[in-house]
Amino acid sequence: MSFANQVIVITGASGGIGAALSNALADEGCKLGLVARNVERLEKIAEEARGRGAEAVIAVADVGDRQQTVTAIQQVRDQLGPIDLLVASAGLGDPDKIDPFDAELFERLMRANWVGLVNAVEAVLPEMLQRGQGHLAVISSLRGYKGLPGFAGYSATKAAVNTFMEALRVDLRDRGISVTTICPGFVRTPMTDYKEFPMPWIMEPDDAARRIVHALRRKRSVYNFPWQNNLRMQVARLLPDWLIARIAPR
Repeated sequence: MSFANQVIVITGASGGIGAALSNALADEGCKLGLVARNVERLEKIAEEARGRGAEAVIAVADVGDRQQTVTAIQQVRDQLGPIDLLVASAGLGDPDKIDPFDAELFERLMRANWVGLVNAVEAVLPEMLQRGQGHLAVISSLRGYKGLPGFAGYSATKAAVNTFMEALRVDLRDRGISVTTICPGFVRTPMTDYKEFPMPWIMEPDDAARRIVHALRRKRSVYNFPWQNNLRMQVARLLPDWLIARIAPR
């Protein structure tokens, strides 16, 4: 399928995978609604998209705030038309510790990674249901398949995202709306730059975006990549806790 002239909203569009996706989708000739908190970075990404031939508008919102998110996406809809595809890319990847234990960090991660997705879906789903067509996609993570030390909060939020999208996919299968869960491995973004443990098969954002666009075009239900990291994670799910404690980086 072609994305030409489709209206696509990307949350978390001001950096990382979201920004790379903006460029990749701009090359497809779509209409982009870019949503994030940082207006300066959003303007820069929008200019790049326009330079690639796409129509692009921005709307500022913290996806963890329900009203901000609904209002921002409605602004995009008013300017570009009904939303054909939502790509929920906003999120945080902060590591956590058990000592000291920081409940506020876990709450912040859940609000950004899962509640932010739910808020974005609420902003687009009613009209998609009314039209009987649309596509919901989220950038999740392979870490959602296994809780690993040092990333309990992040893994938990991505597990919630994966389960939520799985249920939506069943609920919406006869309503004309596709649901796609994208689970990348390591991608070189500001979220990974400061981490000091090995990140095998790490990808550049442009490479990840190219693969994601291909999966979206095919309307994949779930897309786990690269295969090497996906295989490692599926094996890790079978390992006993004592072995995970010995081999997993903290």
